[in-house]
Formats: sequence, C-alpha cells, structure tokens
Amino acid sequence: MKLNEGFLNSMHEAMTALRTRGPAEATEVIQRALRGETAGAANETVRHDTLPGPAPFPFAEAKTKEAAPHTARDGCIDVEDRGHFSTHAYSNAAGRRQYRLYVPAGATGEPLPLIVMLHGCTQDADDFATGTQMNALAELHRCLVAYPVQSRRANPSKCWNWFKPDDQHRERGEPSLIAGITREIIAAHNVDPARVYVAGMSAGGAMAAIMIAEYPELYAAAGVHSGLAAHCARDLPSALAAMKGGKRSKAQRVDTNAPQRPVIVFHGDADATVHISNAMHIVHGFDVQADVGSQARRTDAGRRACTVSRLVSGDRIDAELWTIHGAPHAWSGGNARGSYTDPAGPDASAEMLRFFLEHPQRR
Repeated sequence: MKLNEGFLNSMHEAMTALRTRGPAEATEVIQRALRGETAGAANETVRHDTLPGPAPFPFAEAKTKEAAPHTARDGCIDVEDRGHFSTHAYSNAAGRRQYRLYVPAGATGEPLPLIVMLHGCTQDADDFATGTQMNALAELHRCLVAYPVQSRRANPSKCWNWFKPDDQHRERGEPSLIAGITREIIAAHNVDPARVYVAGMSAGGAMAAIMIAEYPELYAAAGVHSGLAAHCARDLPSALAAMKGGKRSKAQRVDTNAPQRPVIVFHGDADATVHISNAMHIVHGFDVQADVGSQARRTDAGRRACTVSRLVSGDRIDAELWTIHGAPHAWSGGNARGSYTDPAGPDASAEMLRFFLEHPQRR
C-alpha cells in the first residue's frame, strides 16, 4: 500500500487511540485504513509518522515536569569534546544509511571496544548521543561508539522497522545494514572483535534485541532500554498489541531457545508507550541467580528507586533486568538536553557500559 497522506493520517489517529483508548480501538482505526477509509481525525496536521516507538512531543512522557529539574552528567561534556565525532555512510543491497562515529582522543594503540547505539523514533545520532552521553563515557573508558541513523525514506518517523518480517533476520533489510556498519568500523579501526556490543532505546532497543539474536558471532552483549523482544511482532497491528503488553498469538511468541549472549535490560514501570511486560520477554530463558544479592531494590540519593535482578541461563550466560520505579518511556539517567530522557533515573549508560566491559565475547 502506498503511504499517502490519508494513510499516514490514519496511523497518527491509531497511535492517538492507542495512547488514549487502548489497542482495540487503535486496531480498528488501522483496519479502516487498510480498507481505504480516511482517518477520522482529518483536520489534524501530521507532523510525525506514528509507527511504533516513542510518542512524538508533546505526548512524550520524557518531557514531564518531574524530570525537568535534573541535569545528569553535564560535567562530562568537556571530556566528550576531546574525541572525534564524524559522519559516514554505508550501502549494501538493502539500501544506504548514514552513521556517526565517536573515536576517543588518542585512539591509536590498543584494540578498543565498539558500542553500536540505535536511536528511538523521531531521534537522530546527535540527539541520542546528547541524551545518553555515551560519548563522554567512551572517552573515559576508551571505546568507540557508532550511531546508525534511520532514514525518513525507510520510516517517516525514523523508527527502526523492528516489526517488519523483512527487517528481522540476518543478512536482510535493516539488520544487514547495521551489521554492515559494524563490520565496516571493525575493518577501518583498531577494534577488539571480542568487545563489540549493541544497544538501543524503544524501537532501537527492539532492533538491538534482533541484532543480538541474529548476529551472536558479531556482538558480545546487548543493552535494551524500553524495548521489545526479537520477533515479537510481524506487522503494525501486532506491534501495537505487543507494545501494550497484549497476549501474543502463537505466531508472535518470542523464540524460547536458550539465550546465546548476555543482555542488560532497563524499563520503567510507569512506561505508557511500551508496557514493562516486554522487559520480561527479553530475558525469557534466564532465571534469578541463586547467590545472595541477585535481586535487590536500590535507592540512590536524588534518583528513582529501582529493582535490579541478576539473572543467568542454563548455559551460564548472564543478564540483568533493571526495573525503574515510576519511570516513563525515557532513557534512565540521561541528559535533559536530549529527547526521551529521564535524568532522575539511575545511570543506564554507565551501567550498560560496565556490563558490556564485564562480558567480552565468549568463544
């Protein structure tokens, strides 16, 4: 179907219905659109495509007054500025994508880790780098950071198409582009192939889950923030249902094979865009560790409380699940100058990087 203005208006109406009335009403709007009927909200001006991912401002929970007074890690900006942040492009049979690459200052000696960061809907590389402050941490810990950029041609709202079958499998669609970018950086820079990681937020988090599932030989571990499990949807209606924590049909159920790589997951229990039940689907196959302190509630001064569960699979592959209490659909501990950030939360970027560096590739 051609994505004409009427269809995009219908998608905008569907997401509004999803936020305000529920998945059943949203699905009804989508079905009307597929029959060729125009959206009821025809007088609305479409400013963003509304495929799954963070809701566009002013609906974004990240812009609440609760988060606004805090500014996390502002002092890291001077450190970040010492490195080199450049723009590149990669092409293959699936298309072309730009990406931004951060190289820490003086990176000419030992092989360095690489972190591939996948932004959420309506975001871009610079916004995501600003919000997560991963470049500053990469300067401190000497890592490269890549930010692939979704194009508006592929998705008008710049969402990674995690819910499309053609974009869910290795060497096809968007996974092939992201893997190609990763391999290009490894070939061009002094990267330690045992310490290559992938992380993302929301739609980017869902794509990160796909990447670690489809390319376990390439990525040593993954970080998923406010995202969804790999292969949990096959089209837009099933994606909307998954986002709201709806019951999955047999065709939509997550692969129950044993985990292949470590994963760290962050999710706010007040997330109104992607239901927190999706976090449990991501760590399916992991169990709480038997050792003391495997599940603990943390309350750091000036931060949201969270419950941290340390998990392990039957193959002794590690996972962590951070449930952030009262947190919206936003990057925990992020800088308020970036979109979809919750500066009041625990520092997801620092904890992800800590987890990554603890888990090099296990051959």
